[in-house]
Amino acid sequence: MIKRTLYFGNPAYLKTKNEQLVIELPQSDEIKTASIEDIGLLILDNQQITITHAVIAKLLANNVALITCNDTHHPTGLLLNLDGHTLQSQRFQQQIEATVPLKKQLWQQTVMAKISNQANLFAMYRLPNKYLINLVSKVKSGDAGNCEAQAANYYWKNIFPLFPGFKRSREGEPPNNLLNYGYAILRALVARSLVGSGLLPTLGIFHRNQYNAYCLADDVMEPYRPYVDKVVCDIVNTHGNYLGLSPDMKQQLLGIPAMDVQIDEEKSPLMNAVQRTTASLAKCFEGTSRKLLYPEFPAKLF
Repeated sequence: MIKRTLYFGNPAYLKTKNEQLVIELPQSDEIKTASIEDIGLLILDNQQITITHAVIAKLLANNVALITCNDTHHPTGLLLNLDGHTLQSQRFQQQIEATVPLKKQLWQQTVMAKISNQANLFAMYRLPNKYLINLVSKVKSGDAGNCEAQAANYYWKNIFPLFPGFKRSREGEPPNNLLNYGYAILRALVARSLVGSGLLPTLGIFHRNQYNAYCLADDVMEPYRPYVDKVVCDIVNTHGNYLGLSPDMKQQLLGIPAMDVQIDEEKSPLMNAVQRTTASLAKCFEGTSRKLLYPEFPAKLF
C-alpha cells in the first residue's frame, strides 16, 4: 500500500491521540484526523504551524519523513528515524565494508539507468535523444569516462525548448525552483526507504561530500530524477514563463510519490518502487545479489 503525503501550507496545530494525527485549523475552527501509520511523507510549509513532540516521536516511529520549509516555501530540513530496521547494525557493517569494485559496479548501473531514463523522457517529448542513447552503452565501471556529466550537459541544454539558455543550478532562474522542490520530495522518499531497508543514507557509493548527510540518497535517486523532470516539463508546457511555484504547481509536484513507474517489468507507484530499489541495494551489500533494481521510463505509462 502506498503511504500518504500530507502537506500543510496554512497555520495549523498538530497533536496526536490514539495513534491518530489530530489537525486543528484555527482559521476555520476545523479539526481533522489522519492515521499516522498511513503517512509516508509530511511537509510543513507555514511559519505558523505548531507540532507537538509526541507527534514527531510517533511519526519517526512509523518511519515518516518529516520535511520543513523556509519562509520562501522551499524545503530546507528533513527528519528521519534513526532505527528503521531490525538488522540495522549488521547492514551498516555490510555497507561500510562494501568493496570498491562493488561500488563501481553499482554506480555504473545507476548512471546507465539514469541516462536511459533521460533518453526515454526526451523521446516522450519528441526531443532528439540519439546522443543520450549512445552514451548508455559507453558507461564503464565507476563511470570512468564521466558519461553522467556528458549526458547532463546535453540534457539540460535541450530539455526546456522554451528556455534555450537554461542552466541547471539550485540558485538559478525558473524552472530551477520547480526542480529543487521536486527533487527535495524525491530525496526525502529515497532517504526514508534507505532507513527502512536498514541502510545509512550518509555513506554513498559515489557521492562523498563530507558536508552531505545524504550521499547514498543522492546516489540512489539519480535514475528517478527524470520522473520529477517530467512533472516540471508538464508544468512549463502549461504555464510558460509564469513559474512562481503556485499552489497548483506544488500540488502537481506533491503527486510525485504516487506516479506510476515500471520497475522489474511491473507497474507500481514511485514510492513503492523506491522501496524495491533500496531493498535490492541492501542485498547487494550483503552479497546475495549484484543487480540494483531501477525504474524504466517507458512513455506508454503516461
